[in-house]
Amino acid sequence: MNNSIKVLVVDDSSLFRQAIIQNLSTQAGIEIVGYAINAYDAKLKIPQLKPDVLTMDVEMPGLNGIEFLKQLLPTNPLPVVLVSSLNLSVFDALSAGAVDFVRKPDMSVQNSKDAFFASLVLKVKTAAKAKVRISAPSPAAAPQPQAPSQSGRLGAAPAVHTASSQAAAKPMPFPPLPRNVLDSTIIGLGASTGGTEATLEVLKRLPANIPGMVITQHMPEGFTAMYAQRLNRICAMEVREAKHGDIIKPGLALIAPGAKQMEVVRSGRNYMVQCRPGPKVSGHCPSVDVLFNSIAKNVAINKVGIIMTGMGRDGADGLLAMRQSGAFTIGQDKDSCVVYGMPMVAFNIGAVCTQASCENISSVLMNHLKK
Repeated sequence: MNNSIKVLVVDDSSLFRQAIIQNLSTQAGIEIVGYAINAYDAKLKIPQLKPDVLTMDVEMPGLNGIEFLKQLLPTNPLPVVLVSSLNLSVFDALSAGAVDFVRKPDMSVQNSKDAFFASLVLKVKTAAKAKVRISAPSPAAAPQPQAPSQSGRLGAAPAVHTASSQAAAKPMPFPPLPRNVLDSTIIGLGASTGGTEATLEVLKRLPANIPGMVITQHMPEGFTAMYAQRLNRICAMEVREAKHGDIIKPGLALIAPGAKQMEVVRSGRNYMVQCRPGPKVSGHCPSVDVLFNSIAKNVAINKVGIIMTGMGRDGADGLLAMRQSGAFTIGQDKDSCVVYGMPMVAFNIGAVCTQASCENISSVLMNHLKK
């Protein structure tokens, strides 16, 4: 019996498409069932080839990856791993339901190619186990016209929320927190696969007057700055990519920069972040374990740890250290996770005080802070 993950490669570049096919074909547990040269071609081949996972370029001629996902996923909820250049549109594609993404490499640099393919293999295997989440249709969205089937064009599908619709989201009407709570608490959050949208779901529900937050999301270099800018446009608090020496303060959320480890350290009466290149920890740079362990070790004031969707166990041991040092800890529950890996391990080892859905984590956090 063949239990291999069946992959359909969708890319309009024949050179890049062939490189992906050649590499994935050599990997144990992965079977390439075909390729598509654009979204229309993919639409025709998906029913025939029945792939388990799609790898897909975001920017393609005709119908781009974002619109393709909006039309595909409501009727064919396939896990999709995006293959993207450094482009903000990747976050719109994740919002439309893609599971994860890999940054396109410099094909002339062997180390860049090797790192890309190693990451792609891992993400394809993770995606095969992921829960595909479809955004709810926007009530204000106009219905899309039905395209003629003879042309190979995609048919009509429900519209879904995009970054522009999320930008109008209002934070929950929590009562203001007293100044002593704001000044005496640091919140750490860690996430991986599915985490870009899950973290947004939490932050957009929080008020501007929130204790200082430090966030590690597994993400390549370059994308973390764009991700922080996107969150900053949508959320009530200020969000930015962390820089070495940034002071943690109320109303500010700092995102660990890609390819750097971020730690929290004491600096006089303040706490600040150190962001430095370093080896992978728990398989990642930035690593959630690095962040959480530094909070457990160095933060003497109140602390909260939140671990969210992701494959593996990065952050579980660090969250346990936080709980053992007196922190209140929250784990995302199984039903709302794209991949119930990191939160599951954290829960199983006793690192989690309480579990909550992605949509309810903000309420659990605010209720704790009010106490």
